[in-house]
Parts: sequence; C-alpha cells; structure tokens
Amino acid sequence: MSELSINTTQNVKINFIAATVGERLGAFFIDIAIIVSYIYTVSLVVFDLLQVDRLMFNLDGWSKGAIYLIIYSPIIVYSLVLESIFEGQSFGKKLVKIKVVKIDGYQAGFGDYLVRWFFRVIDFFSFFGLPGLITVITSHKSQRLGDMAAGTAVITLKNKINISHTILEEIGDAYVPTYPLVIKLSDNDMRIIKETYQKAAAKNDHEIIYKLVAKIESVTGIKNQSGNNNDFIRVILKDYNFYTQHM
Repeated sequence: MSELSINTTQNVKINFIAATVGERLGAFFIDIAIIVSYIYTVSLVVFDLLQVDRLMFNLDGWSKGAIYLIIYSPIIVYSLVLESIFEGQSFGKKLVKIKVVKIDGYQAGFGDYLVRWFFRVIDFFSFFGLPGLITVITSHKSQRLGDMAAGTAVITLKNKINISHTILEEIGDAYVPTYPLVIKLSDNDMRIIKETYQKAAAKNDHEIIYKLVAKIESVTGIKNQSGNNNDFIRVILKDYNFYTQHM
C-alpha cells in the first residue's frame, strides 16, 4: 500500500492511500460481471423472447449495426456514466471502496472521466490488459495510462481516520449557529480550511490564519464578529457541520 500526497491549490498537503492492484482488479471484475449479466439478460429478452433478430433479417449491415449499438450502448459507456454520476465510483469501485480523485485536490469532473474512459481501450483491452497493470504497478502514484492523461489517481476509502482528519466537527444538540452564509462553501473548501488552520495553529502561524480568515470573508461575505481569528475559524467549521447536517 503506497501513500499518495495531494497538494491542493492552497498548498495544503492531503495524504491518501492509493488503491492496491488487488482492489482495482476486484472492482474491475465486479464491473465486468455486471456487464456480462446485462449482455446475457438483454440478449435473452431481446433476441430469444422478443425475437428482434427476425425483424432485423432484411435490414442492411449498417442498420443492424446501429440497432446493436443502441442495445449494447449501456455497456460501452458504463464506467463513464457511473463515475460521472457517483463522483469517481462505478458499482465495482463502490463495493470495493475505492474512488477516482484529481491529484491537484479538486473533485474529478466529466472531462477527466472521459479521458480515463478513452484510455480503457489501451489500458484494459490491449495486450490482455498488461499496459494498465504494468503502469499501475510501476508508477509512483499507482496510476494507469488513463489516470496519467487525466491527472487522476485511485484511492482507497478504507483507511481508518479520526474526526480531526475530516471536515466533521463535534457539535452538540443544543448548538446554535452564527453564520448562515457558511453554506456558500463546499465540502472541499471546508477540508482545505480545516487542514490549513490545523497546520497554521500547530506552528502558531498567525499570518496564515489571518489570510485564511480574509479568504473566508471574501468568499462568503461573512464578517468576523468575534475579533478573534482562531475562534472565528472554529465557529465556521462548526456552523458548516450544523447546516449541512440539517439540510
């Protein structure tokens, strides 16, 4: 298991554990099993029960090809669609608990998944999948060719982490929030804020904390009412958790 360090645009280093070859292969074979099940079921229904092939008998080759393409298109775009919907996970990845992420700290987008999807032909379906397997084993960040082209990596979600390493904050049932505008921030913003604050507080770096407060104020429109930057950031973290848990 190799550790993957992701440097965000805010120069915050976040450590993840790269998914192992076994985890990636496990997810791949689960997805293949789902695809094979789809092919079997659709073939049974369309060609055996509905006997669509008889209706296609007098069609030319192009027309037959178009019909086959429509029927089997879900398996062609399977990984692209699911990773786009589930933010980096297919059904196989969900079951194995691994996920595609950007190596710059951002959430991967459709364009990234599209690049990875294009490279599947080389990574998985040429030379019995050796190109993808070799690059995952030998690359520093456990990336296949598609990951390298898209600037992504696959991480495991199984590593045990403590609440201090997440965006979560301990808040009681009686907690009263202060800043409703905190919902303008995203989970990724909060992770960066918390990581940056914890590192700055550990080094007693008041300048970084001051800049972090200024950034929060400029993005959200919130003004620091307490006058204490440390208290302000701690309230921001708690408020975000309060509002996102009650939405």
